[in-house]
Amino acid sequence: MKKITLLLLLFLMAIPLFAQTFEAGLQLRPRFEYRDGYKTLLTGEQEAATFISQRSRIILGYSQDRLRVKFSGQNIRTWGDVLPMATADKNGFSIFEAYGEYAFNESFKFRLGRQVLSYDNQRIMGEVNWAQQGQSHDAALFTWNPATNQRLDVGAAYNAEGESLVELPYRLNTYQNMQFAWYHLDFNKSGLSFLFLNTGYEQNSTVQSQEIEYIQTFGSFYGFKSGEWTGDLAVYGQTGKKLGRDLSAWYAGANLTYSVSESWKTGLGAEYLSGTDMEETSGEINSFTPLFGTNHGFNGHMDYFFAGNHQNTVGLVDLYGKIAWATPKLEISVMPHYFSSAANMINSSNNSGEKYLGTEIDVAAAYKIAGDLSVSLGYSQMFGSSSLEVLKGGDKDKTQNWAWVMVNFSPTLFSFTPGN
Repeated sequence: MKKITLLLLLFLMAIPLFAQTFEAGLQLRPRFEYRDGYKTLLTGEQEAATFISQRSRIILGYSQDRLRVKFSGQNIRTWGDVLPMATADKNGFSIFEAYGEYAFNESFKFRLGRQVLSYDNQRIMGEVNWAQQGQSHDAALFTWNPATNQRLDVGAAYNAEGESLVELPYRLNTYQNMQFAWYHLDFNKSGLSFLFLNTGYEQNSTVQSQEIEYIQTFGSFYGFKSGEWTGDLAVYGQTGKKLGRDLSAWYAGANLTYSVSESWKTGLGAEYLSGTDMEETSGEINSFTPLFGTNHGFNGHMDYFFAGNHQNTVGLVDLYGKIAWATPKLEISVMPHYFSSAANMINSSNNSGEKYLGTEIDVAAAYKIAGDLSVSLGYSQMFGSSSLEVLKGGDKDKTQNWAWVMVNFSPTLFSFTPGN
C-alpha cells in the first residue's frame, strides 16, 4: 500500500502544471437606498423606505489548456433581516455561475451550466448587474469564431422545477425553454449584430396538459466610433403568443455621444417601445418587452418602466440627454429623461388622456478609491403627470425621489499559474 501511495504521489508531481491557472476573487457590495417614489408614485400618506442591501460573492476559476471552469456563489441580504445571533441566513447561499467550458480548437468551444448571457448593449439580454442578485441562466452555449472579426453564439435552455418520474407543470415565473442565435461582425470602426431569440412559457398547465406559448424576438444592433463621435442604433421586433393573445410589437433605439474633450462628453438618445392602446378591443398585444435586458441602465434610474413592471401596457417613448465629466478616478453625470406613452391613453374620466408621463432627472457619481475599492452614489427625481397617476397610482404632486450610496470591494485573492 505504501508503494502504491508513493507511486501516486510521484505521478501527480510529474504532471505538467505550467499550463494550469487558478484564480479566486471576492466582491462585497453594500448599498444604502432611500426610496421615496422609486418604481412607483407614492401617496401623501406613505413614508419613504430606507435600508441597506448587500451582495457577498466569491468567484473561483480554473483553466488548463482547452478546459475552463468557473464557480461563483453569493449571498444576498438586507442588513437586519436576521438576528445578530441567528443560526441560519434568510436567503442562504445561491449559485450565480457554475459552468464548464471546452475549446475544441481556436474557432469552436462550448459551455454548459449556470452562466451570464450578455450581448451588445444588454437591452435584450444582459447580466442585470445593478440588481444585487444579478441574472444568469442554466444553459448550453456553443461559440464559433470563423475569423477574428466574426462570432456566432448558439444557445439553448430547458427548465424543470425538479427531478420527477412523470411530466409536471413548470410554474416558475420565467421561460420553460429557450433557444437563441447571435451573430456579430466587426468592421474597421463599427460592429453589426443580429439576434434571434425564441422563448417558451407555460400557461394554464396541469399535470395532464402542458400548454406552452412561444415569443420570438429578433433584430439587429449597430455600433460605431468615428473620431470624437460614438453611437449605436438598434431595431427589434416581437411576435408569437402571450397570455393567450397574439403578440405583435417592436422596438427602436438610438444613441449619439460626442467627446468635447478628454474629460467632457455629451450625448442624446431616444427609445421607442411599442405599446397597446388602452381602448384596444381586438385582443392583440402590441407591447414590446425587453425580456432579459439590463433595464436599470435604460429609461431612468428610478426604474418606473420595464424593471419588473410596466409589462403589457402602453409602451414608452423615452427622449434623453447626458452630460458627463470623467477623470481616471472620478466620474460625474447628469441625465434628464422625457417620458411619454407609445400607445393611446385613457384618463381617470375614461376619456382620451395625454401621452406625457413625466420627466426624470438622474445625477450619479463614481470615485475609484483604490484598485479594488470604489464608491458610487446618485440622486434621482421624478416629476410625474396625471397620466402616470393613471398607470401607477399615487400622487404626482408629492415629491418623488430616490437616493443611494454604494461601496464596492472587489479584490483578487490570488491568480496562480504553477511554474511561473
